[in-house]
Amino acid sequence: MERFFSIAVDWATTSGISFASALVILVLGIWGARILRGMVRKVLGRREIEPTLVKFGSSLLYAALVVFVVTAALSRIGIQTTSIIAVLGAAGLAVGLALQNSLSNFAAGVMILLFHPFRVGDFIEGAGVSGSVEELGIFITRLKTPDNKAVFVPNGKLAGDNLINYTRNDVRRMDIIVGVGYGEDVRRVRDVLMGIIGEDERILKDPAPVVAVLQLADSSVNFAFRPWVPTATYWDIYFDIMAKIKLRLDEEGIQIPFPQRDVHLYQARDTAA
Repeated sequence: MERFFSIAVDWATTSGISFASALVILVLGIWGARILRGMVRKVLGRREIEPTLVKFGSSLLYAALVVFVVTAALSRIGIQTTSIIAVLGAAGLAVGLALQNSLSNFAAGVMILLFHPFRVGDFIEGAGVSGSVEELGIFITRLKTPDNKAVFVPNGKLAGDNLINYTRNDVRRMDIIVGVGYGEDVRRVRDVLMGIIGEDERILKDPAPVVAVLQLADSSVNFAFRPWVPTATYWDIYFDIMAKIKLRLDEEGIQIPFPQRDVHLYQARDTAA
């Protein structure tokens, strides 16, 4: 009994203290990592950084701190951590090589979240697709097309392609081409088109709208019809304007040319007679 008690005392005075200190390092380290994660989230949140990037960055910092704390605790109880670090490094390299595309999408996602070429709710066109941004993630962006399809686009393709953001600015210009016959008076046609613009209160006065002869085409005189409208109501105004142009030109007797083809039929002669 005395021998067992002596062994227990020796263990407590040697290994026991190491285990206790390792446990203290582990508990205090994880607690401190959580506090630091919360502080980072608050600081970044006050600077209006994208919430997705804040959450991911703080979680990545927390994971790195936990790995450091666990390594320190294992080292305190006498476990050689050099080999563990080497194994983790080799595993990280292997995973990185296997996930090159994913890492590329991750880097592109970070750049998108930092520079904000688009935000959730914007209507964009890029990587061969167009739609409203529903979710902006670290690796992929989810779009909703006008016909209500969900499209998942890797961030690497969006960041590496020309990107059009249709709703970034509050004002957009309509680019409509109106073709009339060569026999029409271009000054009268312009006055009619300007009248359509003046009747619609939704069309902005500044920037000033433009109605001018754009092109002398093969079968028509083409007018550039370019009013400025609020982006939020662009399509509502566009559909109304297109209908008004057709109705007003019809009322004014202005001809809108359309492709025509003349077919001539010839009767073959009977050469045998």
